[in-house]
Amino acid sequence: MKKLLLMLMAFAPLATFAQKFGHVNAQEIIQVMPDYTKAKTEIDALQAQYEADLKSMQDELQKKGDAFEKEQATLPDNIKQRRQQELQEMYQKIQQSYQDNQQALQKASAEKMQAITTKVIDAIKEVGQAGGYVYIMDVAGGVPYISTTLSTDVTAQVKAKLGLK
Repeated sequence: MKKLLLMLMAFAPLATFAQKFGHVNAQEIIQVMPDYTKAKTEIDALQAQYEADLKSMQDELQKKGDAFEKEQATLPDNIKQRRQQELQEMYQKIQQSYQDNQQALQKASAEKMQAITTKVIDAIKEVGQAGGYVYIMDVAGGVPYISTTLSTDVTAQVKAKLGLK
C-alpha cells in the first residue's frame, strides 16, 4: 500500500503537467462555409461588373480614337489638339477607374473575409476552451511540422461548432 501511494505521489506531478495540444486546418473549414461561397460569388459578380464597365470605356476610347485617326488629316490644328487631349483624358480616366476598382475589390474582399475569419477563430476558441487545450495551431498557417500523435486534429470539432459537415 505504501508503494502504491508513493508511486501515485511520484506520478501526480506529471499528470498535472500533461497538456493538450490541438491543430486545425482553418482554410479547409473556410472553404466549406456557406458564408465563404456567398462572399466569393458576390466578389466575382462585383469584379465582372467592374470589368464590363472598363470594357465599355475602352470600347468608347477605341471608337473615338479610330474616328480621330480617320479625320486627323483634314482637321485644323486646334481641333486636333483638343481631340488628342480628350482621348488622353479618357485614357487617364480608364486607368484611374481600373485602380479604383482594384482597391474597391480588395476592400470588399477583406471585409467579407474578416467576418468569416472571425467566426472561425471564435469557434476554434470555443473548442479549445471546451476541450481544455493549451493551444490550437492552424496548419494552413505554414507550421512546418505538427505531431499528429501528440496533437489532436480538432478540424471536425470546429466544423461541427459552425454547423458544417
